[in-house]
Amino acid sequence: MWGGHSCPPVKSDQDADRVASAHVGGQECPPHTLWSLGTFAKRMITVFTPSFADESNTNAQNLTVKEVVARLDPSRFRVVLLGLGRSDPRIAARPNTRILRWRKRGNTARILWHMLFHIPDVYFFPREGPLDAAFLAARAQLHWKSALATYVVSGGLDQDTNRPILRRAIRECDIVAGNSRHMAETVERLGGRNVQTVYDGIDRRYYYPPPEPRHEGSPPSVLFAASFRHYKRADLVIREAAKHPQWEFRLAGTGEEENACQRLAQDLNCRNVVFLGHLTGAQVGAEMRRASLFLFPSEIEGHPQVLGQAAACGLPCVARSSYRPDYVIDGVTGLLVSSDDRMSEALSRLIQEPDLRTRMSAAAIRHAATFDWDRVTEQWQELLELAVAVHNTPRGKRIS
Repeated sequence: MWGGHSCPPVKSDQDADRVASAHVGGQECPPHTLWSLGTFAKRMITVFTPSFADESNTNAQNLTVKEVVARLDPSRFRVVLLGLGRSDPRIAARPNTRILRWRKRGNTARILWHMLFHIPDVYFFPREGPLDAAFLAARAQLHWKSALATYVVSGGLDQDTNRPILRRAIRECDIVAGNSRHMAETVERLGGRNVQTVYDGIDRRYYYPPPEPRHEGSPPSVLFAASFRHYKRADLVIREAAKHPQWEFRLAGTGEEENACQRLAQDLNCRNVVFLGHLTGAQVGAEMRRASLFLFPSEIEGHPQVLGQAAACGLPCVARSSYRPDYVIDGVTGLLVSSDDRMSEALSRLIQEPDLRTRMSAAAIRHAATFDWDRVTEQWQELLELAVAVHNTPRGKRIS
């Protein structure tokens, strides 16, 4: 519903830019009269998310929203997103979907003005930008009837106190989910209510096992895929390459540390390092199917999707234990370690034990099958309805 008003469904063209605005009409539902969760499951719910629908956008948070929105039941959920360029064709073709164009300037004021006249039932997956801060302020000061469904995917939140917007979104939410058990425990400690664990699924269009069992190439390879930021520790991948010259180390991604890593590879005379640059999802999947191992030394994470993607492609993973990734079962589908030295030892062990790699590869494929976007979307549909019910239920009343 737009701002609490009933309205007929809106159908979109292939080009989401031309999606017609929903008609605003009817009578506003009386406040605090609908307390049954079943009631909210029967009416159209408008969801606004500050996420981009662009097909080319590979940011993990936007990927999550695109996968969920593409599957949300259009007879139950009207969705409003943001857009810069060409939209994901699944979202462009989805009925009851509107994409607000993101411009060079003035976006916060323009989108907030839009929401003032089309108050969403749910604000889903707030980030930490000016738009999110403005929405939280407007919701509190103008008493908007929007429920807040917060999804927390960022690592280091319990140590980093300089994140006021996200911490406020956790405190003031109607429901909050973490994308792993560890993240759900973290947000509960930070004051979240109605805390759930909702994993990210795996896009089977791009991430699937090799059609035939891996044959060790000449040479076999270790893959790293992430942005080149300091905490991602791509430098450690280069240092490991220097220790294993018979193996090729392939690094996918770009970022501010890329030039420094290239210089380090030259300084260490690493002729076995390949910098792949930015890759699409399909290209990353192809790289994963040709690799033998996945090395992910990042120090600060929530629950990185790339570990699930690697597992789906049958790659044993070496990663940190500090953020307790559920995509990796330590000793079964990969190895989780607590330090740089332990990471080096774990990588060496997997390089030296091909039978262990084979067993872990098969186990990783089986484990990755449990992370399914259809099931994830079913969870989100229930939680979005729950958020509306919680927000519209008077204190002291139970939701049936």
